[in-house]
Amino acid sequence: MRFDLIIKEKALEAINNLYGVKIDVNLLQVQNTRKEFNGDYTIVTFPLLKYSKKTPEQTAEDLGRFLIEHIEEVIDFNIIKGFLNLDLGQNYWISEFKKAFADIHFGIKSPDASSKNVMVEYSSPNTNKPLHLGHIRNNLIGFSIAKILAATGKKVVKTNIVNDRGIHICKSMLAWQKWGNNETPESSGLKGDFLVGKYYVKFDQEYKKEIEQLTKQGQSQEEAEKNAPLILEAREMLKKWEDNDKKTIELWEKMNSWVYAGFDITYEKLGVDFDKIYYESDTYKLGKSLVLNALKENKLELKEDGSVWANLENEGLDKKLLLRADGTSVYMTQDLGTAYIRYKDFKFDEHIYVVGNEQDYHFKVLKIILTKLGFNWAKHIYHLSYGMVELPEGKMKSREGTVVDADELIEEMNSTARNISEELGKLDDLTEEQIKSTINTIALGALKYFLLKVDPKKNMTFNPRESIDFNGNTGPFIQYTYARIQSVKSKAEENNISFDKFSDDLVLDKKEVQLIKTIKQFPLIIAESAKELNPALLANYIYELVKEYNQFYHDFSILKEENAELMKFRLQLSDLTGSVIKNSMDLLGIGVPERM
Repeated sequence: MRFDLIIKEKALEAINNLYGVKIDVNLLQVQNTRKEFNGDYTIVTFPLLKYSKKTPEQTAEDLGRFLIEHIEEVIDFNIIKGFLNLDLGQNYWISEFKKAFADIHFGIKSPDASSKNVMVEYSSPNTNKPLHLGHIRNNLIGFSIAKILAATGKKVVKTNIVNDRGIHICKSMLAWQKWGNNETPESSGLKGDFLVGKYYVKFDQEYKKEIEQLTKQGQSQEEAEKNAPLILEAREMLKKWEDNDKKTIELWEKMNSWVYAGFDITYEKLGVDFDKIYYESDTYKLGKSLVLNALKENKLELKEDGSVWANLENEGLDKKLLLRADGTSVYMTQDLGTAYIRYKDFKFDEHIYVVGNEQDYHFKVLKIILTKLGFNWAKHIYHLSYGMVELPEGKMKSREGTVVDADELIEEMNSTARNISEELGKLDDLTEEQIKSTINTIALGALKYFLLKVDPKKNMTFNPRESIDFNGNTGPFIQYTYARIQSVKSKAEENNISFDKFSDDLVLDKKEVQLIKTIKQFPLIIAESAKELNPALLANYIYELVKEYNQFYHDFSILKEENAELMKFRLQLSDLTGSVIKNSMDLLGIGVPERM
């Protein structure tokens, strides 16, 4: 049982015994004692004064004396105004350290028969363009959340929905038909998703020219956007696709195959994967059937033009289009089908959609419509709404070709990592093969950590060079600390220094105890990160742990320590710190090099 919960339990008992009242456990605030004060856990007494009828100091004195008598581990206490600081003593922390060191799965739980099934959807690319910086944040958040949830013992399914149909892909297809001259990835030397993305940008360029021409002829902007010949052709192509026109389907399959090959390369570079991939071209059909069945049951509305709508006015929203007048479906239709088939396939207890905050309304509506259609499991859907990521120079726009492609960014990160590492001498004495592997690990670590250390809900600006700093709250700083620990262990092994056991009679410095306390927070941080669906909590915990270790490393000798028992303890402390760093970074999808 967590020790803060033990303290809460005994403090409730104390208040009942001392003041004759039973209070709500939520009134008790038990927290880690701040580093500048003596103690391990702190009870805030101010919410208790109306029951004790005493001053904060007197109330704290009463509680402190009771807890010393009733909790064996509490050996002392001190009072700072209304804050009761409890001291558990070094023996307690040495004992806790030994337990953690002996547990090869420290902090990580495995699923069992009672584990909940959780589905995490991330990536969700369109097949009209390559993955870009925004997709990177999405993939990293989703992949990390899946790993963190699995570390709490849940059965996790990582899934992806590929948006492989719709007006967006028709735009690329039409532009390639008109201006592509049968260009292929092989003939152009372009990665498949880059080639298709090139024609998506081309469509937008030509479409804007047509809109400008129509507005000059007297049409309004809105009319011009609807009546431009290119958009009318694209809509006609979409209709042909849904009618299973042979030539349209063949072109769609060819261009999508180029994109899939490109996506696979990018996913491999990023180090993310999926357990199950769904395709909109399959799920939209199921979505249409769900909509038509609900229409027969009078759960939806049919307009005079043949379009089908969901009336959400009773829920404080508007009406939502589900099928257009020409019978073609919209994104919502596809998402209805996808959610339905996923529940049928996996009977999930929770379904987490990792999608940008511009889709907040969409997922609110999705949940309401699924409920309206009679699916009770819809209440287990959750939208992990994350903020946008921009570059220092501003927002990216796919249609205008101003995005930062994922592959290009990864290459830039590798180049920057190599330059900075060479400047700092981090690659000395490594072979070229080791350098290449280490640089890639540093580059991806810098990219991933920089994106994940920010709360997903917040918008952020990504600065590539700032992310590859070997000091401060960065991936390379954490990776370098891990490599430093491995170097210490290697030197110990070279000198035949064994550190399997040490004496219980050690007297530790306050900083050594603080490092143990920080390590002991690891399981709690994982649980909190999973509960909040927030990898940033774990990322920033690693940084705090690394800062604590580096302070310890700076202040205390390890291999040159004359007290053999103390040396063994410090080697074990370093070893466990390294394990927690490695396991924490792994939950973020980040590797750590053995040498740097």
